[in-house]
Amino acid sequence: MPRLERHTPKVAILGAGHGAHAMAGHLGMEGIPIRLYNKFEEEIVAMRKQGGVTVKGVIEGFGPVELATIDPAPVVSWADILMVVVPAFAHRLMAETCAPFLRDGQILILNPGRTGGALEFANALRERGVKARVTVAEAQSLVYACRLLRPALVRITGIKKQIRLAAFPATETAAVVEAVKPLYPQFAPAVHVLETSLDNIGAVFHPSTVVLNANRIEAGEDFEFYRSMTPSVTRFLEIIDQERLAVARAFGVELDSAREWLRKSYERVAGETLHERIHSNPAYEGIKAPKSLGVRHLLEDVPTGLVPLASLGALAGVPTPACRAVTDISCGLLDRDFWDEGRNAHNLGLSGMSVEEIREFVSTGVRGP
Repeated sequence: MPRLERHTPKVAILGAGHGAHAMAGHLGMEGIPIRLYNKFEEEIVAMRKQGGVTVKGVIEGFGPVELATIDPAPVVSWADILMVVVPAFAHRLMAETCAPFLRDGQILILNPGRTGGALEFANALRERGVKARVTVAEAQSLVYACRLLRPALVRITGIKKQIRLAAFPATETAAVVEAVKPLYPQFAPAVHVLETSLDNIGAVFHPSTVVLNANRIEAGEDFEFYRSMTPSVTRFLEIIDQERLAVARAFGVELDSAREWLRKSYERVAGETLHERIHSNPAYEGIKAPKSLGVRHLLEDVPTGLVPLASLGALAGVPTPACRAVTDISCGLLDRDFWDEGRNAHNLGLSGMSVEEIREFVSTGVRGP
């Protein structure tokens, strides 16, 4: 992949939700040139009017955004680095939106990729006939714990200390990490996208907590999402986590448990158990539970988290009964077929491939015979 010139990279932010606002505000405060594309005009009117994003919380200030628009052309074609900060179920649509405007040497990073994001995004670009030599990468998690307070005003409650990042194929990872160092020195190279994909902690924490609190959520009860996790709920989260770790091991990937991930990712996390570490994490304080079941905790984390996890488990012969149970319940609650619409092996282009063939594919980009 062509290396970026040694200058401050021009950064496009694609999306205008919580994470996109936090990223635009923070990087703008650091003097990084920022342009932002979003599909929905109403979500960027305030940002355009005030010329950027106001940030509150662990960092405070104003980050200028030189252009916020619903036209992707002047954002995508201008940038050196494109930070995709949308729900993972929109990754394919964002790839199709970017496709006509991409040019050689650009880097696209999914923040985060969830499970299988870079594979799906790169496949969508191929399907669109993109000839530009671009590199697609995915972060293991979003850098920020954050919430929009109102349009163009975001509260950042935590910034992670370290996040794994991998390019597809893995031969490009070192170049991507070096290119984004001026933005996020906490990005550290992963072995390949199976590591970042299977290190999807959102799939561990979010769907099960929503399913186990479905009555409270549909009743409109006001409670904090992470602080609601009781000892029995966190025990079930650890069962989901053990299935995730078993699938990863089958693909030769050794990952930290969710409990250890919390300790490494956030400051001031205390205790030994998962329950203690979740409840001691100041970055989780004040994050409210959703008011309906039709939220990203299910709409995103099931089809782009639990479905690919269970599908990869099936390819590797690893049982994932807890993941499958939560997925089945989610399908019933929302009257959706997440198994069909989500990132199953077929939709990721991995059907019929062996564990070794998949590992070779994510490492080199070469598909086996």
